[in-house]
Amino acid sequence: MYTASWHDVVRRDLFGPSPDPRDRPYRFVVRLALVVFRLLRLQFDVRGSEHVPTSGGAVVCSNHVSFLDFTFLGLAALPRHRLVRFMAKASVFAHWFAGPFMRAMRHIPVDRKAGAAAFDAAVRALKDGEVVGVFPEATISQSFTVKDLKAGAARMALDAGVPIVPAAVWGGHRVATKKHPVDLTRGRAVTVLLGEPVVPLPGERPAALLARTRVAMEALLDEAQRTYPQQPSGPEDLWWVPAHLGGTAPTLEEATARDAQDAAGQRVRARTSRRARLARRLRRRG
Repeated sequence: MYTASWHDVVRRDLFGPSPDPRDRPYRFVVRLALVVFRLLRLQFDVRGSEHVPTSGGAVVCSNHVSFLDFTFLGLAALPRHRLVRFMAKASVFAHWFAGPFMRAMRHIPVDRKAGAAAFDAAVRALKDGEVVGVFPEATISQSFTVKDLKAGAARMALDAGVPIVPAAVWGGHRVATKKHPVDLTRGRAVTVLLGEPVVPLPGERPAALLARTRVAMEALLDEAQRTYPQQPSGPEDLWWVPAHLGGTAPTLEEATARDAQDAAGQRVRARTSRRARLARRLRRRG
């Protein structure tokens, strides 16, 4: 198990012998994340970092259970001195505080109404030798199992001619996840597993590559869950354990229904917001 130390926060060689000057903001954010990890005494079990290539492009495909997953995956790539460019919702880039950092770290905004631009940007980054991080489930899985995957990650890997590094994260949802309060209890365990690269085959179709990636992700998540070193403290603490392992998390079918309800609610709120903006404009003109 690894716990971030104050020495890690200030290590000169943390990012390799000659880090890119353009990544100073990213390096600052990583050091800040290490401070948070240290204060929370998070206990990391990181395995498979050697599967991240030391140079050249790759797509890291991971499951998604918490709001902090991208920081944990970034930690797993640090031993290879790689900084992962994550694909994230465009709304995050529009945020007054997070937006400037996201742009400075050269992450990739995803506008679901104009996804081609994000896809093209990701392929360019991969061809330029970047590691691009993708959560192909598109949103946090409330069942804490692997949901249906979007094909974009496989298409990017095929277009750019790079491997997919399957990954699994587990434990971060006990700190911060969807529809549960943030819990800053110290000493939570976080498991991060990276698997052997899934290399596109000559002439392989996206669906086939995606299927192979899903199998690898599910195997890694199963290993992460079954080797996780901490157990629920009691019946009320079973919420973070998936149903098939005896927990009270919703099943995949129940979680899918919840996602549909959430999406419908978001559409209603968006329509209401547009009406309110229009009403304000009309009042100003009047």
